[in-house]
This record gives sequence, C-alpha cells and structure tokens, in this order.
Amino acid sequence: MKADAVRRRTGGRLPLILVVPALLGLAFLVVPLLGLLLEAPWSTLPERLFSVEVGQALRLSLLCASAATLICLVLGVPLAWVLARADLPGRGVVRALVTVPLVLPPVVGGVALLLVLGRRGLIGERIDLWFGYSLPFTTAGVIVAEAFVAMPFLVIAVEGALRAADRRYEEAAATLGASRWLTFRRVTLPSIAPGVVAGAVLCWARALGEFGATITFAGNLPGRTTTMPLAVYLALETDPDVAIVLSVVLLAVSVIVLACLRERWIGGLR
Repeated sequence: MKADAVRRRTGGRLPLILVVPALLGLAFLVVPLLGLLLEAPWSTLPERLFSVEVGQALRLSLLCASAATLICLVLGVPLAWVLARADLPGRGVVRALVTVPLVLPPVVGGVALLLVLGRRGLIGERIDLWFGYSLPFTTAGVIVAEAFVAMPFLVIAVEGALRAADRRYEEAAATLGASRWLTFRRVTLPSIAPGVVAGAVLCWARALGEFGATITFAGNLPGRTTTMPLAVYLALETDPDVAIVLSVVLLAVSVIVLACLRERWIGGLR
C-alpha cells in the first residue's frame, strides 16, 4: 500500500528539470522537419514532382532500393539463420562484423567497395579481366552500395525474429519426417514473416536514403547513378526548390515506413 501511494504521488508529476530539456530535444528534432514543410513550394509541387530530373531520380531510387532489398533478402535471411541457430565458432565476432556497416561512415564503406570491387580492386580487377565489366559508376554499383549499408537492418530484424520463434513447431515437423528445407520453407519462414517484412521495409528505406557510399562508389551520373539523395545534393546549388521537393518526398517515405512498422517497432516500446 505504501509503495502504491508513493507511486501515485510521483507517477503523475513531471520534474521540471527533465521537462525543459525534453521539450528542447523534441523541438530540436521536429522544428527542422516543420521548416522543411513550411518552405516547400506547395503551389508548384505537382509540376516539380513530375519534372524530368525529379522523375529520373525517383525512378532510379525506387529501382535500386528494391533491387538492393532483394539482394539483402536472398543473402541476409540465410545469414540471420546461421547467426541465430547454427553452432558457429566465433559467432559473436561474425555478428559484430555484420553490424559494422551500421556505425561505419558510409563514405568509408564506399572507399572499401572501391578497393575490392573497383577496376583495380581485389575482386573487381578479375571481373574486369574475365568479363570486361566494371561495377563502379554504374547503376549496378548503386545497388551494391545500397545493399552493403542496408543489409545489417534486415539481418538484425530476422535474427531477432528467429530467436523469438517457438522451435517446438520445427521440432514437430522434423518428427513427422519433414526435411530441413521443407521445415524452413513451410514452418520457419511463416513464423518469422513479420520480422522479415519489418527488416525488408527498414532495409528498403535505408537503401532509398543512402548517399555517402553511393556517391563514393557509383558517382553522380544523371540518369545512371543520381538517386534522390544525390539529386538533393545537386539541386541545392542549382534549384533549391527541387531539393526541397525531393526532401519532402523522402520525408514522406520515412513517415510511411514508420507508420507501417508502428505496431512492431514503436508499439513494442510502450
């Protein structure tokens, strides 16, 4: 009873020493976004949104982000399964390596990709020699750069879903004679589908907004490698209104992603 009384006395009060910096922190995060919306050229927004340069950047961004997400799904889901279920020596080290792109400056990731996949890189030199093809400064290079920085989001989400999944259903399927592949396809994947979808959406959104690794590894060639973030960077010097329009589109995508994941990510924090 005494503890309940103390909780009632303190639970409803917000200490001023915390409220003031909390409001300042909220304003610090929200005011720039409000400024972006207030300064947007709403009267000419449809016309600018369907202009050639915006259309090219938007189509390229959607194509590359979707292709990068597909690559991440093909490679990331098995990697997440290995990290979650396999008896892998040094698994902690492997997990740390997988999450490095989350904290690595994207420009450094672009430099690393150049050193490995560039025309004179460790692997890129062989690709150029055998197939006569070079990844840097191509649309494929954009996809590779985006997949590199976005895959950890998918792996972390899927690994968490795998660890939380009830393994008794998989054991029951194995008892009934199902092969490992059949169990994975018919039991494991459906049970972790929400985690896979959430990871894929985050992965796609991260790929859509990638800038540093893209401009370092793929350059900024209009129609070939100029994605929306790169177009924003270019437009700031030539046509700020176009930069604002593209920024509003990226902001809208971010809000939509958060809305789609609110039950899994935001609701889970309540």
